Amino acid sequence: MKTNTGFLLEKAEQAIGAAETLLRDGYRDFSAGRAYYAMFYTAEALLAEKELEFKKHVGVHRSFSEHYIKTGLFEQKYYYWLIATFNSRLVGDYAIRTEFEDDEVKEWISQAREFLEKVREFLEAQ
Repeated sequence: MKTNTGFLLEKAEQAIGAAETLLRDGYRDFSAGRAYYAMFYTAEALLAEKELEFKKHVGVHRSFSEHYIKTGLFEQKYYYWLIATFNSRLVGDYAIRTEFEDDEVKEWISQAREFLEKVREFLEAQ
């Protein structure tokens, strides 16, 4: 595993912990953002293994789809989760008022954890 991959996986783990803490403290909007970033860092970690880096989120999204979803290495649900949480993060960060429910944000955190675990398993098998 490349050094940057390990750093990104650790950052994803920390983002999940931050999302859990923020949700527990009642900050749903910010928790949703951290759940997204956990998935984003996880996708970046996979791309780092191929020495691919991007300056924009959309580049990570597209490249993750191209290299890992369309090739069948990962189920399409992981891409959908990444995009859905990205959109939630945008709402949480930029909308004046949001209506996220605790259960909804818990599900995003759970998805982020599943994605991270799946990527770790994949990388360990390489």
